[in-house]
Amino acid sequence: MKPADEVLGAVGFSVLSVRPGDTCVTMGVSDLPVVAPSIYLSLMESACVAALMEYLESGETTFLTHSSLEIVGSAEAGVEIRANARVINIEGRELTFECDVYDGERHLAQAEIKRATVERLSFLARTAAQSLIN
Repeated sequence: MKPADEVLGAVGFSVLSVRPGDTCVTMGVSDLPVVAPSIYLSLMESACVAALMEYLESGETTFLTHSSLEIVGSAEAGVEIRANARVINIEGRELTFECDVYDGERHLAQAEIKRATVERLSFLARTAAQSLIN
């Protein structure tokens, strides 16, 4: 990854047209036809990844290590929601992002997301080795 002082403050965006399959009722997490919390989190994670695109070295990627999600509004299928993410802290290989989701000007969710930078091939090799042990 590029030097922390270059990465700190980096921003990324992500957009989703909400489909019926993105709702709580379809995913089986409640009987409400509103966007499921996991969709908000996925959209924010996508914005985090977009924020880092130009800062990672070849073969490097990031992996979710922690998230703290707060839902403050809801949206239904058919709307377009957008997420933004901004790098607010870097400690070693761990990056912390401040994230939000909106439907137009209406704030729907916010989160603090932590992602760790990893070397893609060695990460996948460790994952495969762990699955063999278990």
